[in-house]
Amino acid sequence: MKKLHRWNNINISSFTNNLSSYVGAYNPSALFAKIKKFATKAGIKVIYAVLILYYATFDRQLPFKERMMVAAALGYFIIPLDLLPDSIPLGFADDAAAITYVLKHIWHNLSPETFEKAKNRLHEWFGSISDADLILP
Repeated sequence: MKKLHRWNNINISSFTNNLSSYVGAYNPSALFAKIKKFATKAGIKVIYAVLILYYATFDRQLPFKERMMVAAALGYFIIPLDLLPDSIPLGFADDAAAITYVLKHIWHNLSPETFEKAKNRLHEWFGSISDADLILP
């Protein structure tokens, strides 16, 4: 039986089965270029989640295996042609599902500094943002 993401019925097993190919697609320059291009379309919560994952790559509390999952999720976010192309309506649903899946898996291992760095970057880029806008599912 295939494991489906409960919100969007997106096949998470496809993501987890292809982790190594997505890790290879991750690099910070491509990540920030994608954020700049699609920030408005993706939404503030998706960008916040992406930034948490980005800063998680520097978090020494995070085990190596989980860092690889983070790199894979960020690589998946960067790749323009995935399950749902980012250019179509709801095109970030699969990206959000992969990001959410990894966040839920690593959440308990993240340091408070990781969250703080992500919030600070959001405030730097977008100005004042309510904490209520940053509550993740």
